[in-house]
Amino acid sequence: MRKIILAAALAIPTAALAADPVEDTIKARQGFYKLLGANMGVLAGMAKGEIDYDSAAAQTAADNMGTLTMYNVGHLYMPGTSNADSDKTRALPKIWEDFPGVQEKGGAFVDAVKAMQAVAGAGKDQMAAALGPLGGTCKACHDNYRAK
Repeated sequence: MRKIILAAALAIPTAALAADPVEDTIKARQGFYKLLGANMGVLAGMAKGEIDYDSAAAQTAADNMGTLTMYNVGHLYMPGTSNADSDKTRALPKIWEDFPGVQEKGGAFVDAVKAMQAVAGAGKDQMAAALGPLGGTCKACHDNYRAK
């Protein structure tokens, strides 16, 4: 038992030294957007007819996105985490040069998510109509702040 505890204690400093705050932040940011994308994919799949429309599933996806919009993402945009700093991300340095623009686009996204939440479970046509503006808010950021 002592050997196990000693081995674990010796491994902790090694693991701590291996941590890279830049890479960890990039991974966390990508994870956040993967969650948004997974829920957006449900809605888009239903709108395209690739997935049968299910009002409860559509509402859940929209509500999940709503929950994610309440998450404070500030720490996910640590300076030094752009594609100029790491080849693990497509985030352009322009994000940090134009943070007010990023915040404005983020506000538009939040508004579009709220609009989606209001109609996602009401029917496929209503959900599909809200999807265009929602997707447009995603595209606005991607076009300006993400490398192709």
